[in-house]
Amino acid sequence: MSTKDEVRDFLISRRANVTPQRAGIPSFGERRVPGLRREEVAMLAGVSLDYYTRLERGNIRGASQSVLEAIARALQLGDAEREYLFDLARTAPAAVAARTRRPAPQAVRTSVQRVLDHLTVPAVVHNATQDIVAANLMGRALYSPHFDTEGTPNTARFIFLDRRAQDYYVDWPLARRTAAAMMRLEAGRDPLNTELTTLVGELSTRSPQFRADWAGHDVHEHRTGVKSFRHPEVGVIEVAFDVFEMPGEAGLQIVTYSPPPGTDSADRFVLLASWAATREADTEADVAPATPHGAVRPARS
Repeated sequence: MSTKDEVRDFLISRRANVTPQRAGIPSFGERRVPGLRREEVAMLAGVSLDYYTRLERGNIRGASQSVLEAIARALQLGDAEREYLFDLARTAPAAVAARTRRPAPQAVRTSVQRVLDHLTVPAVVHNATQDIVAANLMGRALYSPHFDTEGTPNTARFIFLDRRAQDYYVDWPLARRTAAAMMRLEAGRDPLNTELTTLVGELSTRSPQFRADWAGHDVHEHRTGVKSFRHPEVGVIEVAFDVFEMPGEAGLQIVTYSPPPGTDSADRFVLLASWAATREADTEADVAPATPHGAVRPARS
């Protein structure tokens, strides 16, 4: 997905977001499009108009770090947008042919699962295509609607294709935009990720909301913040989330969720833990072998 068209559309969309006033330069004459003109970006970046025009047309391969930094400053890019620009330059077509990649991880090591199971807060592990490849008991409880689907739970597919998402995510439009922006950032990092390419194609075909959000060319990297869920069993929960990279497991991230102490959300977390434990006990009872007539089933330790 790292093509000349992608470079062009990204730079044009970012240029349109910066007004002359924001850039601190005078505005002359009528403007056919919002934002800066190409010559204004070139001036702010300290490059020639011809050179910037070539870059904006997608000929970004070979651009030096200093030039990319100057363009990022001129366009007032955020950290994730800057990273995306550098990824587009790094994975430009001439450099892609020699690259190979491994499929996105679909599981975690047994030792990692033990760590997850010992956490008292919800924790999930997702890969670059937003598959939830592991979770602890509280994580499965918090994301229970996602797990109530066929196959591997996928956050993006749930957000855009499952009607329950509009109720589950208190701010569904924000959840949509964030999911699309995270996918675009990953596409810039690894344009050979066929799983991600397939997912983008599926969502583009099936979801007009995804098509609109994807066309915005926004990029986003999840690190920390606050989310609000409307859980079907316990109601609205507002939680802080934190993302942790997994050394030795490229493409996997652990996300934990915790409510501020002394809040209604903290009280609902207690209810969520109780509901999760009850549901797990019921599940174990359903799959346990039948007890012979007259025998006493041993008590759980």
